[in-house]
Amino acid sequence: MNRVMTNIPLFPLSGHVLPGGTMRLRIFEPRYLRMVREVCAQGEAGRIGMCMFNEQGSVEANTHIHPIATLARVIDFEQRDDGLLGITVEGVSTCEVKDVRVEKDGLRLGEVAVIDHWQTSSLPEDYAHLAERLHQVYQEYPELGECPQDEYLQRADWVCQRWLELLPLNAEVKQDLLRERDCQRALEYLAGLIHESES
Repeated sequence: MNRVMTNIPLFPLSGHVLPGGTMRLRIFEPRYLRMVREVCAQGEAGRIGMCMFNEQGSVEANTHIHPIATLARVIDFEQRDDGLLGITVEGVSTCEVKDVRVEKDGLRLGEVAVIDHWQTSSLPEDYAHLAERLHQVYQEYPELGECPQDEYLQRADWVCQRWLELLPLNAEVKQDLLRERDCQRALEYLAGLIHESES
């Protein structure tokens, strides 16, 4: 049975972070400053639900939040030169948002079920090109972070998750792929995209 967590603050974004990935954020709205404060006060147990923004959904009905999300923890924060709070979050696990309620300041809290998702698996030789291209992308764009180590580039789940973070795909497409029990369909889809871009 999937573990259920309650009162998880939800942060809907057009950018996406998945388990094993990191994202830098600028925080300026009071509700999200409160979110960071309260999550950090929980220490290691503190989690934020990083949600994909649904452009077709309604904010009033909370359908602007796609159900498949990522539970993330705050791993770093800084006061930026522009006066805003900067934080770095790391994706920990996949979850499904089951219920949403809205606080007075507009912060949304959710009941989420942690999903046993995309077990660690070796990258098949047929898809080695996905890892090679991903490594090249990290070399070309150092702002993404350090080049991934070989142990990660040899994992099918990790490689798929990083590509899904980086590529400007519709959130609906990502949601569809993330609903799969394993990453085989994502591998096939991503390999097709990369092949198209190079032909």
